[in-house]
Amino acid sequence: MLYGGVMAKVKPLVSATATVKIPFHDVDLMAVAWHGHYVKYFEVARCVLLDKIGYNYPEMRDSGFAWPVVDLHIRYPGPARFRETISVEAGIVEWENRLRIAYTARNSEGKRITFGHTDQVAVNIATGAMELATPPVLKQKLAPWLAESSL
Repeated sequence: MLYGGVMAKVKPLVSATATVKIPFHDVDLMAVAWHGHYVKYFEVARCVLLDKIGYNYPEMRDSGFAWPVVDLHIRYPGPARFRETISVEAGIVEWENRLRIAYTARNSEGKRITFGHTDQVAVNIATGAMELATPPVLKQKLAPWLAESSL
């Protein structure tokens, strides 16, 4: 699987895929999804991925950390259209010092229509301070995949 931007050839440690049916309220006069809605589609896939590792937003909060998105990159080689069902894959490609998740959206024919990545950083909820190193809790959640990747 190829991911866009800097991470063009990095295989994700763990990934998950969500499907999104493009609703009427997301499209323009040409029945093409407005570019800003892809952020929402990425978020849908990110939540599926975070559920898979057992560390979605409520678990993050309960562990004492918020993980705001601090950077976002998107490329649009093709359109998503009204009523089309797309698949959006999200994969963790970095977890040291930040959480980088790469995304690839494909149409029903499997053609890549959008790709990009987000960077999230750990912020200690109690102090409001950004953590400079990945909190142990994230490494614990990724442990099964880290063990598998070292084989």
